[in-house]
Amino acid sequence: MKMTRRTFLNATAATVALSAAPVSLDVSKASDDVLEINARPAQQRLYSPDHPPSDLWTYNGSAPGPEIRVKRGQRVRVRLTNGLEEPTSIHWHGIRIDNSMDGVSGLTQDPVMPGESFEYDFVAPDAGTYWYHAHNRSWNQVARGLYGAFIVEEDIPAFDREHDLTLVVDDWLLDRRGVLNVASLGSMMEWSHGGRLGNWLTVNGESQPSLNLSSGEAYRIRLINAANARILEIDPNRFDAKVIAYDGQALPQPETLAYAPLLIGPAQRVDLLIRPSGPGVIPIEEISGDRPYAFANLQIADSENPNPQVPKLYPNELPEPDLSQAKHVRLDMTGGAMGIMVETVYQGRKLGRRDFARTGQVWAFNGIANLAEEPLFRCRRGETIVVETINRTAFPHAMHIHGHHFRVIGRSGSSVREQNPWRDTFLIGPDQTTRIAFVADHPGKWLFHCHMLEHAAAGMNTWFEVT
Repeated sequence: MKMTRRTFLNATAATVALSAAPVSLDVSKASDDVLEINARPAQQRLYSPDHPPSDLWTYNGSAPGPEIRVKRGQRVRVRLTNGLEEPTSIHWHGIRIDNSMDGVSGLTQDPVMPGESFEYDFVAPDAGTYWYHAHNRSWNQVARGLYGAFIVEEDIPAFDREHDLTLVVDDWLLDRRGVLNVASLGSMMEWSHGGRLGNWLTVNGESQPSLNLSSGEAYRIRLINAANARILEIDPNRFDAKVIAYDGQALPQPETLAYAPLLIGPAQRVDLLIRPSGPGVIPIEEISGDRPYAFANLQIADSENPNPQVPKLYPNELPEPDLSQAKHVRLDMTGGAMGIMVETVYQGRKLGRRDFARTGQVWAFNGIANLAEEPLFRCRRGETIVVETINRTAFPHAMHIHGHHFRVIGRSGSSVREQNPWRDTFLIGPDQTTRIAFVADHPGKWLFHCHMLEHAAAGMNTWFEVT
């Protein structure tokens, strides 16, 4: 079997029944209020039942790892034990927590060495859809399966567990046997081009699952893009869904999209509201290829006692930027295949032509590859920051800011609303300029990087400091 982009789009596999979300961990039911997360190798079948399993790196034996659910304002204690062959750490993506718990190896903590443990201890301040993933050699560890959903429920959950469904979507690069291709990890082609793009999609670790829903009842579907580099394209209007949250932040009202496709970049999340009207099968499709590909199906049955009410979500209270008093920062993105190459400094040394291949540092922010000794900027706590990002490369990028949420206030080539939704990751296309604004209200050293994980490894990392 040859695994290609076409087989990814057109192939079929045995449908797997999914009742709801992956295995769940609830803080209130944890021993001594500490959740145990073990990073360790495990085997898991990614393709069809008649193909061999893949050797993955997992949290508690599965990819994705257990879904962690907590209440807003709840204290979270997670003990990570490293059973891998290399150091690791966990980043709590999108959660505005204390800097020392952010999980960035080499910036906010030392990596957890093989055989050792580290306890994360923080409060989850905002309700919404988040996720956790490895943040040491992420291009390697996330690609092997080290990630999971992190759900922060409202004080009184808007949707009960039966009507609150999490779909963690990932694309895997499989070989001819239908097994994860590990040999290609770290390929210079992936690092210098569009990142690691797979050829097979899974949802919650399964191929083309079916979810059982009842007609006339409202459901919340939380989509999480856990891929290293793939931008998912969907059209919620195809299955009569409305958007109710981006990157964990609820909208004031459900929105029917007036455009298609909806792009979900690596690390981004979108919450959808759906209330199916009758029995049948509704596909959720990825539409970037020659023909739509159903990566999950909604199996709709008649409901004996349908509930016509649609729960309302209330936005989290985040500090609004004051643009009249903002500090302005410029981020110039260069490098990569077919991109503009500028004089690039890596670890305090200018790179020569042969150094790019030797170091793998083929991308740069403001002429610096990977973490510079000095931050991109320093600011006072509570100061409004406007970052203008100019993409002078030939590829799109998913830019993620740690510890904060922002609003997009300008984007070349397209208009923006007066008050765009809160995000923690934004997509920026080739030759595009995007301006974001946020209040730097959390002290510490925070990462700002491309979440195409190969791009981050190859130079697209910087940081800023809030004092």
